[in-house]
Amino acid sequence: MSMPENLETTRGPLTADAIAHTLREAILDGTIGVGVQLKQEALAKRFGVSRIPVREALKRLEAEGLVRHVARQGSVVAAKSIDELVETLDIRIALETRALRLAIPNLTDTDFAAAYEVLQRYEASEVPREWAELNLEFHTVLYRACNRPTLLKMIADTVKGIDLHLRVMQSYSVGRKSSMVDHSDILHACETRDIARAILLLEAHIEHTQTALLDGTSSSKLTRL
Repeated sequence: MSMPENLETTRGPLTADAIAHTLREAILDGTIGVGVQLKQEALAKRFGVSRIPVREALKRLEAEGLVRHVARQGSVVAAKSIDELVETLDIRIALETRALRLAIPNLTDTDFAAAYEVLQRYEASEVPREWAELNLEFHTVLYRACNRPTLLKMIADTVKGIDLHLRVMQSYSVGRKSSMVDHSDILHACETRDIARAILLLEAHIEHTQTALLDGTSSSKLTRL
């Protein structure tokens, strides 16, 4: 995969922050794929800037783990090993269980209705790419009542980052039903304010993907995100 010809840039002066933001979003949404080489000269020309802000932007993305420096290639969109993905899922468990624990006492009927609406769209969707987006939307509906904006952003970035790599490793072709059962069970536990059960279900939901990665199992098991 090569660098896309058109990247949607942020408005305003093209600082290192703005360039990093544009590249980050393009990497996380799959516009720029894993392994794509990010050439400073080409990016500078694309953004209409010198190589200095591009270089700084790439350094920031490297610090975030989205970009790696490879000998004789320069900066490329990073690929993660199985061990790195498993560890990232551990981080997800820590962040998301904390958010859910804080959120459950604050969830309202409006939140539950919104969560059910997302599950209905998830069930109706026949587009695998949409499933990951709807998965994040479902979890976000439940977590946002924690009232911790920084925590919510960390969760969203972590989920998008790992989804980027899982898309490369499997096809999302089957296995939606098991994920929907997990989501329904988690939602029911939230509705009954059973915090302990909701946390256990969420942990198991994410740990299933860890097990699938370690076992090298089929794509059907890796769709439970």
